[in-house]
Amino acid sequence: MVKNFIIAILCVTSVSIYAQNSTVSPYSYFGVGDLKALGTVENQMMGGLSVYADSIHVNLQNPAAYSKLALTTYAAGISRKEYSLKSNVSSESASISNLDYLSLGLSLGKGFGMGFGIMPYSSVGYNFLSERTNSQGAITESFNGEGGLNRVYFSLGYELFKDFSLGVTSNFNFGNQKTSSFQTNEDVQFGSFNKIESRIKGFDFNFGATFAPKVTEKHTLFSSVSVNTQANLVSENTRTIGSFSTVSGRDIEVQEVDLEAQGLARTGVQIPTTATFGVGYGQDKKWFIGAEYSFQELSTFENELTPFSNLVYENAETFRIGGYYIPEYTSFTSYFKRATYRAGAKVSKSGIVVDNKEINDFGITFGIGLPMGRNLSNINLGFELGKRGTKYGDLVEESYFKVNLGLSLNDKWFIPRKIN
Repeated sequence: MVKNFIIAILCVTSVSIYAQNSTVSPYSYFGVGDLKALGTVENQMMGGLSVYADSIHVNLQNPAAYSKLALTTYAAGISRKEYSLKSNVSSESASISNLDYLSLGLSLGKGFGMGFGIMPYSSVGYNFLSERTNSQGAITESFNGEGGLNRVYFSLGYELFKDFSLGVTSNFNFGNQKTSSFQTNEDVQFGSFNKIESRIKGFDFNFGATFAPKVTEKHTLFSSVSVNTQANLVSENTRTIGSFSTVSGRDIEVQEVDLEAQGLARTGVQIPTTATFGVGYGQDKKWFIGAEYSFQELSTFENELTPFSNLVYENAETFRIGGYYIPEYTSFTSYFKRATYRAGAKVSKSGIVVDNKEINDFGITFGIGLPMGRNLSNINLGFELGKRGTKYGDLVEESYFKVNLGLSLNDKWFIPRKIN
């Protein structure tokens, strides 16, 4: 029953993941869009930590963790995010709901596991105005963008020797991005527009390792490293320019730009390598605390098709801390004593610098994992409060509140049939 249900969900929602527009952030204007949180709800609620791994949850960030799986695990996550966007002159609010991931993890034997699934990787979704004045009067520009990248992945994890595991994930990234800008001049009947559409696809790989030895009879030291290699994506581009009537909104003249002659019809998009290092300490089925650091050489990123004069990319880095606590895992008298309570925090330097202002992100996370019946499945509810950007320099400050709901369902496959 569970298997049929999950297969149906995969078939129905694969199309919706591809089509969804999952951000309203003006900062999705830059790079390949607004990067999504790639971990499960369980990991996200510990500040996004990937260093922790166990036998009943998938770990989407470090493939070596698949070697820990003891059961077949189905995982799915959805979220709703409320935005409050503020500048020096105005404020707006918005909300958006997303399907965050669909995943299946399998145990192929002791110390050997695999997983596959689909998730959004980045999203573009913005709509804002820019106004300025020159000798001819007021000039208004509007900017719009939609689309994003999705990711299909396949992972393998293997315990090379006791407590030490290696893993690899192959990611195929694909999607469309559409951007457009419109300009009008005061008392001028016609405006101009510029529209770009890009179809992007390509592979990258994530290599991971975990080492989790027992340091006492009850306590375990967790350590991990993962390297997400540079994504060498290919973007097939089209561009149209033209004019339109400011009265009727109708296009007056439309011309497709010969990008082939400019060497821009097919461009490369290189997303730089990200390295992540983590360490943690805890008691199995009782408590855990950990910390993690990620680094990305984003200063090497560039966009040939739409260069920006006021934008600089610097190296990006993120610090995370988090953990969990289970009051009494085997309690028969209190359901909530068997629940898992998680919390964490993250501080991120995005590497995006606009008009000499760094765009940084800070968030705190917390949530609860609720057991489902007598098996090892659970439902996870999480919350995140954060702030990104700044109001200074005519930029936008984002305050956000995110609610996550995740399912982690466990089952047994490949069980020999017994005949009495």
